[in-house]
Amino acid sequence: MTNSRLLQILLLLLEKGQVTAPELAEQFETSVRTIYRDIDGLSAAGVPVYTTQGKGGGIFLNQEYVLNKMIVSSEEQKKILMALQELSLVENRQSDELLKKLSGLFKTTPSDWLEIDFSAWGLESKTTFDPLKQAIFNQQLVRFSYMSRKGELERRTVEPVKLIFKNHDWYLQAFCQLRQDIRLFKLLRIRALEVLAETFEKKAAPPVLMEQSSYSEAKVSITLLFDASMAYEVYERYEKVLQQEDGRFLVTAEMPHNNELYRFLLSLGDQVEVVAPTEVREELQNRIKKMKQIYET
Repeated sequence: MTNSRLLQILLLLLEKGQVTAPELAEQFETSVRTIYRDIDGLSAAGVPVYTTQGKGGGIFLNQEYVLNKMIVSSEEQKKILMALQELSLVENRQSDELLKKLSGLFKTTPSDWLEIDFSAWGLESKTTFDPLKQAIFNQQLVRFSYMSRKGELERRTVEPVKLIFKNHDWYLQAFCQLRQDIRLFKLLRIRALEVLAETFEKKAAPPVLMEQSSYSEAKVSITLLFDASMAYEVYERYEKVLQQEDGRFLVTAEMPHNNELYRFLLSLGDQVEVVAPTEVREELQNRIKKMKQIYET
């Protein structure tokens, strides 16, 4: 009988109100006898857990009970409430209800420590996010059209794994049935999303934010000289910044060597100069010449 299983039983009782021993046994892949021993253990620890027999019976908690700190410490209570508060921002009302129940059970108020606003990336992306979220929870296949880096619109059917926020954008990590591999899909490039009735068995997926080797692109060490007026942009994007005597900022950073790099540099106009490497300077010069030719004709 482990404390982790006891806590999970408590959370299930809070979420569902009442459950049966066979349901708990199936949930935790153990025997009904073991579940009843767990219930006895909770009772011995001072948790007012009750059982009723017969049709409609089951296991339930006294809703006025405050959790014994020997089972869940004050620090653990805070962590649970913070995690639930974060989840409730992107989940459904069930998380809000569970958060309220646990707050009452712990006789405490969760700190208001996090807000998320989806409006910055548009209503269409918000309506993409919600169905994907539910598809992940329900392990349902999704199908959508996706704009590739080559500018080609491809129809994909995927097994959604998780939603990831990185570098100001949301991504879907999913097993792509076309490529037969785990892939990242930028939500802003997803169109005509369908959540299918067909379900799937969840596959193990590599972490993205900590170990990104699976999704790494060729990078280049680039040195940039920013105009003094770009201080806000410099300090938002870079950690190591050297300010020159004339007020300009010198920055050296590792950046993906792709079209996004040149789009970023061109978007800054005359407020930034590429100092090195030479190949990036030359490619930027070529793109500027092509733009100039468009407006000269």
